[in-house]
Amino acid sequence: MSTSNLSDDSLPAIMFLTGIPGLEWAHAWIAIPFCAMYLVALAGNAALILVIVTDSALHAPMYLFLCLLSFTDLALSSTTVPKMLAILWLHAGEISFGGCLAQMFCVHSIYALESSVLLAMAFDRYVAICNPLRYTTILNHTVIGKIGLVGLLRSVAIVSPFIFLLRRLPYCDHHVMAHTYCEHMGIARLACGNITVNIVYGLTVALLAMGLDSILIAISYGFILHAVFRLPSQDARHKALSTCGSHLGVILVFYIPAFFSFLTHRFGQHRVPKNVHIFLANLYVLVPPVLNPIIYGARTKEIQSRLLRFLHLGKILM
Repeated sequence: MSTSNLSDDSLPAIMFLTGIPGLEWAHAWIAIPFCAMYLVALAGNAALILVIVTDSALHAPMYLFLCLLSFTDLALSSTTVPKMLAILWLHAGEISFGGCLAQMFCVHSIYALESSVLLAMAFDRYVAICNPLRYTTILNHTVIGKIGLVGLLRSVAIVSPFIFLLRRLPYCDHHVMAHTYCEHMGIARLACGNITVNIVYGLTVALLAMGLDSILIAISYGFILHAVFRLPSQDARHKALSTCGSHLGVILVFYIPAFFSFLTHRFGQHRVPKNVHIFLANLYVLVPPVLNPIIYGARTKEIQSRLLRFLHLGKILM
């Protein structure tokens, strides 16, 4: 019998997600703020998309990238939170192995895509501040579409091998995972075989994708700050820093919990309590989708004014 057949025979038909280990007694209570955060994320991101898509004045590159960011936030939270709530409230932890791999693929590829969008937004701010006269020429709609397509293809290309790396492993009837959603290393650690390749490839993907993106973002902001502090007008400096402040806030909200969860999963298994790690892993698929529209809505006057106008129009129609 071939190695592939042996591996296929050892794959579990059903996986069981247990939720947050050690906090089973509090699952129902934990689900309440998670559900509230999810509803806020849905409403906030849907409102941003609606305002940007329907208002032609907001079809500038910055807002188009923000619209793409909101799409990825909606996809990320909707891929994980409904099942998470079903586990916490209804104890419905069963999921097919294929469904678990599909959820894992979506979570990691969407996260990689969001990292690409944040890098594109940093490039947008760099061009707007360091080369404003060529802003609309450099970042036209065709270029924005190509950037989005490249980001999508990159995320799919780097995450797809996870599926094959997981399917090649023997699981020896291990099918219970202490988590609220499926992710690469959580599934790999159920295997009864050697997972060194999974660990190395996962680390490589993180460093070459999100790690490289964060370095390029830092470099772009180095150039941006250098250009900002050379502006003669204090008002111009304040306006430029205010615009960049929103983006920097979103970057920190995205990368800090992601890198913490990633590093503890690989290097802090025996130092960070399992329930703390799983709880934070839940937050990194919830906090960015919740805070991103709030940060941009609160700090971007154009979006704020159009959203208020849209809500006022809705009240009149009702």
